[in-house]
Amino acid sequence: MHDLVAGFDAEAAPADQDEFTIRDLAREFGVTARTLRFYQEKDLIAPRRDGQDRIYSRRDRARLKYVLMGKSVGFSLEEIRAMLDLYDVGDGQVTQLKVALGRFREQIDRLTQQRRDIDRAIAELERASEIVTGKLKARGA
Repeated sequence: MHDLVAGFDAEAAPADQDEFTIRDLAREFGVTARTLRFYQEKDLIAPRRDGQDRIYSRRDRARLKYVLMGKSVGFSLEEIRAMLDLYDVGDGQVTQLKVALGRFREQIDRLTQQRRDIDRAIAELERASEIVTGKLKARGA
C-alpha cells in the first residue's frame, strides 16, 4: 500500500534524476508497464516519446505517486484526475490542497460507514454461525 503522507512529498525524486524510463517507474512503484501505459491512456501521466521509448519527467513521477496513493485509499481514477488537474490552477497548490482535504474527509466518512456496515455484517454472521452450530450439535452432527 502506498503511504498517503509520502504521497504529499511526491516531488521528492532521486536528486540526480530528472527523467525516468518505464522500467524505472515500474520497478520503483511495483507496477507493471501495462499499468503505466493505462494511466497514460487515461491522461493521468504524459511521458514524452523518444522513438519507441517513453520518457517520464519528475512531474509524471509525482503524478504517478499521487495516483497510486489515491487508489490505495479508495479514490476512483476520475476523482484522482480531478484533484491532479487542480495542480495547474496557478495558486501555489492552495486550491488543490483544499479540495484534496475535503475529499480526504469525505473518504474518511465513507470508509468509516463501510467499516460500521462490515462490523454489523460480521456480527450477524457470527450470531447465525452460533445458531447453526447449536442446531448441528443438537442433531449430533
